[in-house]
Amino acid sequence: MIDGLGAAIGGIHSQTQRMDALANDIANVNTSGYKPVRASTGTADFQQSALDQTGQPLDMAIDGDGFFQVSRPGGQLGLVRSGAFSVDAGGYLVTASGDRVYPPIQLPTGTGPDSLAVDPSGVATVNGQQIGQVQIVTVPATGGLVDNGDGSFAATPASGAPVPATASAVRQGALEASGTDLASATVEEIATRTAFTASVGSLHAYDEMLGALIEMASREDSQ
Repeated sequence: MIDGLGAAIGGIHSQTQRMDALANDIANVNTSGYKPVRASTGTADFQQSALDQTGQPLDMAIDGDGFFQVSRPGGQLGLVRSGAFSVDAGGYLVTASGDRVYPPIQLPTGTGPDSLAVDPSGVATVNGQQIGQVQIVTVPATGGLVDNGDGSFAATPASGAPVPATASAVRQGALEASGTDLASATVEEIATRTAFTASVGSLHAYDEMLGALIEMASREDSQ
């Protein structure tokens, strides 16, 4: 009886977590570089998605494995797949949340995004003059990365320290599509809700059975 209650409660807990993850995946179906959560492990699936050509000089995609590095508040480094960059007031390349690309890339005063060129190796130039390097890094075990909750991930001892991703390339004027497959995520969400409802039903049934047993025991004690 108690084991059955525990199993029902555990099912409700795991299915609630999965529904939250699926809701987040669906909400980010149009978010560049977004990586959905694997049901089996609860970690992000970093498999590369399609690259969409935008023609915008500040849009960059990673062709292959790896991440762009950004400087987060407090000085910590974050790892991101999305390369939907813009330029801040200081001329620095930044993410949508304002985190600067690391190492910093700064456009010279008086120049604009249209003058920026980034080759597949990440070398950034303006009017033929090198201004920096858009680096791509990877980690030995992506399953050990921690989601920062802002579109970036943090390296941990479990993931290993970032190292250059030498087999990957930067594609300027392109963005990586979201990894969420809307049809698959919707079907899985329906299945998860069905399983959740079944677990709730089991919990109620066990609760009623337990209540009946307690009532029977009380009657016997009172006789």
